[in-house]
Amino acid sequence: MTVERVAAPTPEAAALLAELDAVLGAMYEAHQRHALSLDQVFQPNIRFFVARIGDEAAGCGGVALYGGYAEIKRMYSRPAVRGRGIAKALLAKLEAEARTARQTVLHLETGIHQVEAIGFYESSGFRRCEAFGPYALMRPEQIATSLFYEKPL
Repeated sequence: MTVERVAAPTPEAAALLAELDAVLGAMYEAHQRHALSLDQVFQPNIRFFVARIGDEAAGCGGVALYGGYAEIKRMYSRPAVRGRGIAKALLAKLEAEARTARQTVLHLETGIHQVEAIGFYESSGFRRCEAFGPYALMRPEQIATSLFYEKPL
């Protein structure tokens, strides 16, 4: 397995994010989804990575670097490869990127219906916290199905 940074939109990145959007779209109403688009993932303050098993894209994830904190963005592993360490490898890479950028806390937002993700993040040292950054400014109905986590780095 490899995890490598992707500097611009690729067909693999587009396919992975489309799969994630389909999963989230089946679980949450549009106003409750806060995902970045493919183009937004490749802004200068975001580092985006694709994990591969052999030549096949197996998962992806990004870390956004803001003033005072970093945030996990668009983390996903394909169902067929879950349990093979893809998420752990991606998270380790994202945490390392945040540390290299001298961030001291890593945040994330996930949904209440993503039970596997919640378990993964909690077992990886993330703890529940209040809404942060732009989420703290959203109307309550926009974040009614959101859970917020943080992890000191």
